[in-house]
Formats: sequence, structure tokens, C-alpha cells
Amino acid sequence: MSLHYLVRPPKGEIKNPPLLILLHGYGSNEEDLFSFAEELPDNLLIVSAQAPHNMGYGGYAWYAINFDAVNGKFSDISQAKESANKIADFIDEIKEKYQTNPDKTFLLGFSQGAILSYAVSLNYPNKVQHVIALSGYINDELLPESVSTQITTDYYISHGTVDQVLPVEWARKAPVFLQKHYLQNEYSEYPVGHGVAPQNFYSFNNWIQKRL
Repeated sequence: MSLHYLVRPPKGEIKNPPLLILLHGYGSNEEDLFSFAEELPDNLLIVSAQAPHNMGYGGYAWYAINFDAVNGKFSDISQAKESANKIADFIDEIKEKYQTNPDKTFLLGFSQGAILSYAVSLNYPNKVQHVIALSGYINDELLPESVSTQITTDYYISHGTVDQVLPVEWARKAPVFLQKHYLQNEYSEYPVGHGVAPQNFYSFNNWIQKRL
């Protein structure tokens, strides 16, 4: 497998289960979002991937975030693209290994994981049918030269209004971009910082259930 991961099999015998892949944020690990797994629908096969770059102290990153006096904070775009490709390969490996339903693949990312969920869905048309992007944004540098008109993926987007890590203004551009490309999306904001509020969890859980 191209990435290390944790798995929660569906509860009960389900042939070709729907698949949900979880992508954690910068400096976290595969245990983080996996804590949601028990509360999510029983028929899902849930896989939580660990990012490839070890930051020490149990933290991992999908790509480096660098700081310098001139540019301030900036992302390592070549590492980000490499990780997006790795995630795309990993999705195929998991689909094959667990014989999941090819028409029901969900990709849920938080922060860096959300940024890459957008990148994977837009660069690999219809590899995933549903994206849940929590506290992230669409990074223009990770977009294909032209967005395929064949994409039918839909998006659930949420962000904290007092997010001090990724400003909410960045997230608000995503629904505008997606609408421009005729891509269905549902956008919501919560009065929290860089995290997932309980009502936010209920909301995306409900969104997932409706698509199973």
C-alpha cells in the first residue's frame, strides 16, 4: 500500500461496501479523524490514511509549510502534488483490496487533507463521488489546467468563522469556484476556530447518509 492506514470494516456482512477515506490535517496523524469512525454509518468501510512526511512526535504532513521573511507562510507545491497523486493511487488500491462499491467513494479531509481532497477530485475526474472538505480551501496552484466538464462529484464544505489558521475568506471562494464549474456543493459556517463543532459533525454525517 502506498500509505499507512487504519480501517474500520462495515458492521455486518456487506458485499461491495461504500468507501469513506479520511485525510487528516498538518501535524496530525491517522488516529485523529478516525475517532469519528464509530459515529459514522455502519455500512461504510472507513479508511484513515497517514500522510507520508514524518514531522516527529507522532505528527505527519501531506506537504511542508515553510516560513520565510519575504513570502511569510507558503506551501511546498511540488510535495502537495506528489501527495495528491499518492492519495489517488491509494484510493485505487483500497477499492481493489476491499472490493468497495466503485460508485460510492467519499473523501473527507480536514485542513491540509481538505485542500488535497479538492485537488484529487478536480485532477482525477470522478475517482471520488463525494467530497467533505472541512476547514480547507481550494489552492489554485493544485488545480488542473482546465476542470473537466465530466465531473459529477458533489461537495460538502464547512469552515469556522473564527478560524485563525486558514481564514474563512479563503473557504468562501470554494462554492463560488465550484458553482462556476456547475459542481453541486453545500456550504456552511460555524462559530468555531480551526476545528469541527459537534453540530458540524451531525451535519456532514447526515449529508453522507443521504448519499449512501
